[in-house]
Amino acid sequence: MPAIGRGTFLTFDLLPDAKRNALRQVMQAYWDGGARLIDTSPLDGSAEIAVGDFATALGIGEQMFVANKIWATGDYLADESHIRRSLDLSEGHLSRSKIDLMQCHSLINIDVVLPYLRAWKREGRIRYTGVSHRENVYHPVLASWVERGDLDFLQVNYSIFNRAAEQMLLPMTQRRGVAVNVNMPFEKARLFKVVEGRDPPTFAREFGAETWAAFFLKYVLSHPAVTCVLPATSNPAHAKENVAAMKGPLPDEATGRRMVAHMDGIPGFSTIAETPWYPGKRYMGLIGRSQAQLKARS
Repeated sequence: MPAIGRGTFLTFDLLPDAKRNALRQVMQAYWDGGARLIDTSPLDGSAEIAVGDFATALGIGEQMFVANKIWATGDYLADESHIRRSLDLSEGHLSRSKIDLMQCHSLINIDVVLPYLRAWKREGRIRYTGVSHRENVYHPVLASWVERGDLDFLQVNYSIFNRAAEQMLLPMTQRRGVAVNVNMPFEKARLFKVVEGRDPPTFAREFGAETWAAFFLKYVLSHPAVTCVLPATSNPAHAKENVAAMKGPLPDEATGRRMVAHMDGIPGFSTIAETPWYPGKRYMGLIGRSQAQLKARS
C-alpha cells in the first residue's frame, strides 16, 4: 500500500449546490501521485457521495483502497440493523460491492460493532477490520483492543506535535502485526499556521523535504509502525505536495529528534492544541451548516 492516502473530514463535505471541480482535481492529484487509500465515513457529511462520484467519473472506483467507518448502535443490544444499514448505504454512496477496510468509528458501540465486522470479513462483505480514534485520552482503550488480537488495522492521531502514540500504541502494533493508518498529521492545518512565513530548515533537504508538508509527513512516515498517513485537503496544489512526500529517503531516528527540536524553537508550536482547527479556513458543507445552526441556537 502506498504510504500516503487521504482523509475526507470537512474537506470533502459539500452542499448540493457547491462547486465541485477543485475536489475532483484533488482526487486526480492524489491518484496521479500514487496515493491509493481513501479514508472516509458516514460522519463526514456528503464526503462518501463526493468520493463515489469522483471515483466513478475518473474510472478508479474499483482500484481504490477504501477505508470506511461504522458509527451506529442499534434498537437493542446486539441489534445489527443500524450497522448493516450503514454498510449498505456506504456501498451505495461509494459504488462499491465490497469495502476494503471497515472500522469502528471512535470506538462507538465497539463491543457490538467489532464482532459484526469480523463476521462480515469471514462472509466476504469486507476485507479488513479496524478501530479508530483521534484523541490521546482514548489511547489506552485502543491499546486494549490491539492487545486482544484479531484486529487488522488501527487508525490513530499522530504528528510531530502530538507524539503520544509513540509511547505505547505504535510499539504494540508492531508486536501484534497490526497495520497503522494515521489521522491528523497536520494537526488540522495548525502546524502550517505556526510555520507561516518560514522556510523548512536546510537539513530537511537531506531527506528530500522541500516543503513543510513533506517535513511533517516524513516525520510521521519515518516511524516503522506506520503503514499509511491520511492528510486531508481541498486544495489541488496541496494534494500534490502531500503525495510528493512519498519520494526520497525518510529521516532516521536521530534526524527525527532534530526535527522535533527545530519545531520546539518556533513560537506557538507548544500551544497548538489550544488553537482552533483549520485557522483561516471555512468549510461550509453539511457539517459546517449544521454546526453554524447549532451555534446560532446556543
